Amino acid sequence: MTVEGSALLDRAKAWLAEDPDPETRDELAALIEAGDLTELADRFSGTLQFGTAGLRGELGAGPMRMNRAVVVRAAAGLAAYLKGKGQGDGLVVIGYDARHKSADFARDTAAVMVGAGLRAAVLPRPLPTPVLAFAIRHLGAVAGVEVTASHNPPRDNGYKVYLGDGSQIVPPADAEIAAEIAAVKSLDDVARPESGWETLDDSVLDAYLARTDAVLAPGSPRTARAVYTAMHGVGKDTLLAAFARAGFPAPVLVPEQAEPDPDFPTVAFPNPEEPGAMDLSFATAGSLAEAPDLIIANDPDADRCAVAVRDGAAWRMLRGDEVGALLAAHLVRRGATGVLAESIVSSSLLGRIAEAASLPYAETLTGFKWIARVEGLRYGYEEALGYCVDPEGVRDKDGITAALLVTELASALKEQGRTLLDALDDLALAHGLHATDQLSVRVEDLSLIADAMRRLRETPPAVLAGLAVTSAEDLSQGAGGLPPTDGLRYALDGARVIVRPSGTEPKLKCYLEVVVPVADRDSLGAARTRAAGLLTEIKRDLSRAAGI
Repeated sequence: MTVEGSALLDRAKAWLAEDPDPETRDELAALIEAGDLTELADRFSGTLQFGTAGLRGELGAGPMRMNRAVVVRAAAGLAAYLKGKGQGDGLVVIGYDARHKSADFARDTAAVMVGAGLRAAVLPRPLPTPVLAFAIRHLGAVAGVEVTASHNPPRDNGYKVYLGDGSQIVPPADAEIAAEIAAVKSLDDVARPESGWETLDDSVLDAYLARTDAVLAPGSPRTARAVYTAMHGVGKDTLLAAFARAGFPAPVLVPEQAEPDPDFPTVAFPNPEEPGAMDLSFATAGSLAEAPDLIIANDPDADRCAVAVRDGAAWRMLRGDEVGALLAAHLVRRGATGVLAESIVSSSLLGRIAEAASLPYAETLTGFKWIARVEGLRYGYEEALGYCVDPEGVRDKDGITAALLVTELASALKEQGRTLLDALDDLALAHGLHATDQLSVRVEDLSLIADAMRRLRETPPAVLAGLAVTSAEDLSQGAGGLPPTDGLRYALDGARVIVRPSGTEPKLKCYLEVVVPVADRDSLGAARTRAAGLLTEIKRDLSRAAGI
C-alpha cells in the first residue's frame, strides 16, 4: 500500500474511533475492512464547509458527509461562537424536519449546547422551518438551528443556523463559526450530557398559528378551494390548522404525499419546481367533481410555496416570479406600507410595482438571509418559490403564510368572477409583460460549473437571441452596492440574464427575464409568444456561450 493510502486509512480509523453513531461506524468499518480507498478518499478528501447556508450534504460516514460526528462539531463551533459573543448563558432553540437522522442531529445539538453551558429547547416534533424561525424571536433565543435539507434528494440532510434576530447567518458570522468548528480537535473534548434541555410543548406552534391571522385582511373573502400537497414533508398539519383558523375551506389533500416520508417515494426530487413533482397534485385536482380554484404545494420543510392554476383544460404551475408579483400587488391594494424587496435573480416587475405605489424597493443577493435583513421590510420574495409576507413574525421565507395570502387573493378574485391569471394580465397591462425562465444544469462533476463560469468571464457573450448585451457585470467584484458573490449579470435591450452556481445543490443556474410592452388586452397573446421565443433563444445562445 502507498504512503498516501496508509495515511488515508489512519484518518479513517481515527474518525471511526470517535464516531458516536453505530450506523455510520458500521458503514465506515466495512469500508476500512474492504480497503476501499476510492470511497474513503471521497469521504476524507476534506470537510463539509460551513457557510451562509450552514451545512448540507449526503448522509454517510466521514467528514465529507452529514452525520452525527459532523453535527456535534458544528454545534460545538456554534456554542463557542455564541460564548465568544457574550451569549454563553443564552437559549438556543432547535427545530428539525422528518428526514433521515434529523431527530438525532437535533438531540445532539441540544446536548452540545447544554454541555457548553447554554440553554437549549427542542421543538416537540418535526415541524415547518418557519415555526423554528418564529420561535427564535418569540422565545428570545440567542440562536436557532433547523435540521433540514429542504427540497434536496432523500440521501441529503442539512444544518441551518439563525442568530437571535431570527434571520439566517451572513458574513462574517459564517466564517467566525466555521473557524470555531475547525478548532474542535476531538469529540472527546465536547461535553454531551444525556439530558438537561427542554422539549417544548405546542405553545410555540399555537403562537405561530395565532400570528398567521395577521397575514389576512379582516373580513376578506375566504371561499377559494385548494388541493394541497405536503410533498412527503412536514407541512400538512400546520397548514391545515392555519386554514381552519382562517375560515378557508379545508384543502383536499394529495393522499400519496400527505404524510412525512424521508424516502420521498413518489418524486425524483421533492421540489415542486422539478418536472413530474406536481403530477399527483394535478391528478387529484382532476379527479374532483368540482374543480378547485388552485393547487398549493409546500416543499418538505414547508418554507416554500408553489401554486398551480387551471389554464384552459390543463393545470399550469405559476412561476415564483408570478406568485411574487401577485402577492406584492395584493398587499399594495390592501394598503401595505414599507419596503418591497427581492433578490437580484428575481423579476424586475416588483420594482415596477413598488414605483407605481410610491413604495421603497430594495434588491439583495440571493437568499432570505439577505432579504430578511432589509431595513423596514414589508414584503420580500425570491423566484425559487420563497415569500416573506409577515417579516415581523417570521424573518425568513414561509410557505404556510404565503399559502394563506395567495388563497385570500384567489378568494377575492373568485368573488369578482376572476382568477389569478386575470390578475397576471392586469399586471402585464400596467407594467409590461415580464416573462422569466431558468436554464438550470445539474452536474456530477463540480468542475464543470467552475469551467462554465470561467468561460463566461473570459469571453462574455456580445449578443443573445439577437439582442445586444449592453453591459456585463462580474458580481464577484461587487455591484450596485451589493457584497461580492460568485455570479455574472448581463443587461440586454429588453432582457436580463444572471448566471451563478447554486448555493445548495450541484447546479449552474441561469436566470432569464424579458420585458415586452403590451399595448392593450388584445395584444397579450402576441406579447407572450414574443417573450417565449426570446427566452428559448436566450437559453440556446447562453448554453453555447457557457459550454454546457
